[in-house]
Amino acid sequence: MKKRDRTPRTYTRLTHPLVRDSRDEPFRRATWDEALARAADGFRRTREAHGPDAFAMLSCARATNEMNYVAQKFTRVVMGTNNVDSCNRTCHAPSVAGLSAAFGSGGGTSSYEEVEHTDLIVMWGSNARFAHPIFFQHVLKGIRNGARMYAVDPRRTSTAEWAESWLGLNVGTDIPLAHAVGREIIHAGLHNKAFIERATTGFAEYAELVEPWTLSLAEKVTGIPAAAIRDLAHAYATAERAQLCWTLGITEHHNGTDNVRALINLSLLTGHVGRYGSGVQPLRGQNNVQGGGDMGAIPNRLPGFQDILDAAHRVKFERAWGTEIPPRYGMTLTDMFEAMEHGDLRAVYCIGENPAQSEADSEQAIRRLAALDHLVVQDIFLTKTAEMADVILPATAAWAETDGTTTNSERRVQRVRAALTPPGEAREDIDIICEIAARLGHDWKFADSEAVWNELRALSPGHFGMTYDRLEEHQGLQWPCPDLEVLPSSFLHGRLWESDPELRGRPAPFGIVAHDPPVDLTDDAYPIRLTTGRRLDSYNTGVQSGSFASPLRRGEYVELCPEDAERYGVVVGEQVRVSSRRGTVVAPVWVDPALRPGLAFMTMHFPDEVDTNQLTIEANCPIAGTAEFKASAIRIEKLPVAAVRS
Repeated sequence: MKKRDRTPRTYTRLTHPLVRDSRDEPFRRATWDEALARAADGFRRTREAHGPDAFAMLSCARATNEMNYVAQKFTRVVMGTNNVDSCNRTCHAPSVAGLSAAFGSGGGTSSYEEVEHTDLIVMWGSNARFAHPIFFQHVLKGIRNGARMYAVDPRRTSTAEWAESWLGLNVGTDIPLAHAVGREIIHAGLHNKAFIERATTGFAEYAELVEPWTLSLAEKVTGIPAAAIRDLAHAYATAERAQLCWTLGITEHHNGTDNVRALINLSLLTGHVGRYGSGVQPLRGQNNVQGGGDMGAIPNRLPGFQDILDAAHRVKFERAWGTEIPPRYGMTLTDMFEAMEHGDLRAVYCIGENPAQSEADSEQAIRRLAALDHLVVQDIFLTKTAEMADVILPATAAWAETDGTTTNSERRVQRVRAALTPPGEAREDIDIICEIAARLGHDWKFADSEAVWNELRALSPGHFGMTYDRLEEHQGLQWPCPDLEVLPSSFLHGRLWESDPELRGRPAPFGIVAHDPPVDLTDDAYPIRLTTGRRLDSYNTGVQSGSFASPLRRGEYVELCPEDAERYGVVVGEQVRVSSRRGTVVAPVWVDPALRPGLAFMTMHFPDEVDTNQLTIEANCPIAGTAEFKASAIRIEKLPVAAVRS
């Protein structure tokens, strides 16, 4: 067996357009005019031959709000479809779906500052110390100010080391744990009866739902001692203020939206929402995942989270844009890949995304991308996805080379300013999109990013009060901000505490969700549960972080607990074969006492060395479309000595 070269791949900035005359030929340098014409002609041919829904846009969660607004406008106005989505689908789409179902909007309910002034912090399925280090500084300030912290995670992570209590649950048992916490709160008489009666619906059904989940049953299913579950329930219910935060450990499951609803239920049960210091907070993994959805770069909402199925919303945008908007939801990212399989999706415009390496079951994703008639990639690096394209368009980076705004996890819109000149012939994302639109008959004259922002403000009530001047003056503002004079609240849903029903508005319903174990079951053939996540020193598919040296960077490993390493007879650095029901990779071992027997951990940061997503399963949440990256079944095989030495 040939020894794999584990030298980290570095990615070179794209500095000029590239095209190729056929998929069998290499790329060649092209002028901007030729590249833009080829991109536009391919989209035109697709629309004329197969209809508008044969096209899809993948927008970028690291680019500005203004870029995402123009990208979704291109999809709906120029191409005539709602098939636009982003990597939000891969990570936090269940958060948006769950929050929207409960509260009517898809943003976290609290500000970062509130974590510093709360009494209890629950980090559920979130290694924020590694995945969200800036937010975690606020958590540490809260702990120093006297807040207690509980960590719920299958691994004893770096975050859990700071917690008063770590609840190490079995992967995929978050709903049983949440239900047991809820049942204990109810049985102890610690639920907020006045808030429940005034501001919620469905409590009786919820109480019936959680009744079977006794502490003893939950211990058996989750693996957490009953006393620890009881302690969490009482601590959360009796805290004056409490923050419940989660990340991909909750969302990247085949029932991710149900997981989110189960956590939101606990906030409704105790009244820990709609007040300063109390709330529910999904922590976003990229700088503008929240903003991409806010701008309408999702298939079911127009900018400002305005539902496409609402005729009044469509009419407003149709008048502003001078075109009809299809009165139906478009394809999610998940739907797009299924449509590729059946030949229903023929052309894709991919901006700043790398689905060839970020999608679950990556071999299948690559095969589907290769079957497209026309693939245009607009990016700053030559990614694996870009290598499959027909046209590559070099763009500017989201931060130091671009003007605009982004929106973070606390719904704060902040200004981004260009400080560097783009390399070579690279152009602004917005300018590139508008150039292609012009070649397809739509002449958009945006003088600058502020002109794009002002068009958005005129159509999205929650952003209307956010002029560039006000954003500069206040160092960012949180939505909703509908007024040009009044500053917005730092937290959402204070209305739920109003005594007047008209002011209180729509009640928040309890989510009636049932436990559904991971799809990829472990058995004698695949006895190890693989969960995936992030590391502090690396980023997503490694395209950006892999291009720079890091003293912490050690490449990809399959991480095992000491007991499993001893059972398999392997040591740190030794190569093993890791197999799932979908694929096989070879990776070195790392021994980590943070793991428990039967649990392995890997990342997707180094797919050119070890493509972890060959192992993960495309089992998707039916509501949000997010895949179950967190719960694959694998086996570990020690390689023969000859294979290791070759």
